[in-house]
Amino acid sequence: MVGGSNPSTPVLVDPVLPGYLAILRPANALVSGLVAVLAFLIAGGVPGPVAAWLFLAVVLLTGAGNTVNDYYDAAIDAVNRPERPIPSGRVTTRAAARYAGGLFLAGCLAALPAGPMPAVIATVNAALLWGYAARLKRTPLVGHLAVAYLAASLFVFGGSAAGLDGLGRVLPLALITLLGTVARELLKAAEDVEGDRRGGARTFSVRFGVGWTVRLALVLALAGIAASVLPYAAWGFPYLALITPADLLILGGVLRAVGCTTGHCVRASRASTLLKAGMYLALLAFAAAALIAY
Repeated sequence: MVGGSNPSTPVLVDPVLPGYLAILRPANALVSGLVAVLAFLIAGGVPGPVAAWLFLAVVLLTGAGNTVNDYYDAAIDAVNRPERPIPSGRVTTRAAARYAGGLFLAGCLAALPAGPMPAVIATVNAALLWGYAARLKRTPLVGHLAVAYLAASLFVFGGSAAGLDGLGRVLPLALITLLGTVARELLKAAEDVEGDRRGGARTFSVRFGVGWTVRLALVLALAGIAASVLPYAAWGFPYLALITPADLLILGGVLRAVGCTTGHCVRASRASTLLKAGMYLALLAFAAAALIAY
């Protein structure tokens, strides 16, 4: 069925993950935590308690953000993602709201031992995560920018724990992440345009169409690829050799969706999946280049 699964169709639920764990999207939360630690190490931090607190804070806050997002998107997910914990009945909406609140509080408290700057960033991001799910997600482009900032802020969060000098080292990586994430968010919105339209969400794709969404994603992906050259000044030629495959995967992924005018077409192109894979490959390039340089 174009635009998502039929909500009346039986959904096979993964028996391995209980609802309260699945709603956190643990793989996503764990990777986010590792990115913050990576940023801390690139910025000059050393393995130890601070890195552990950064990791825990990000895992908790990311899980909280995913939970509150599912709380507000229960109706839309019934169309686009009926297998998720709330539409499938594994977690109630009221329980999800309370769970998210507890996770947000725990995440902010976990950031305190990492230093004042990480604590401030954690508090700001917790408020933004809730605001995004409640309102910003349904504001054209602004919601996508909010998600992109939150992804890029992982580098700022981790780098800030190493001081201002360390923070400067990770800002180019934050910029690359910002641009790539906006591009991917636009592609994801294009994939879900039919369900979002039915659910009343005013995403960029709903308002301006799939074609313009894909074109804007391509422009932003190209900008991100251009920005990926910036760390060359610190890491040299080995970094360029490592980042080039990631750039090519990102570009190739977005180009597959060019010409699409429906969400089904964008989904079938796997553009969003390939862009995500390219961004993970870029993270590995950052880590490897930093290891070689330092």
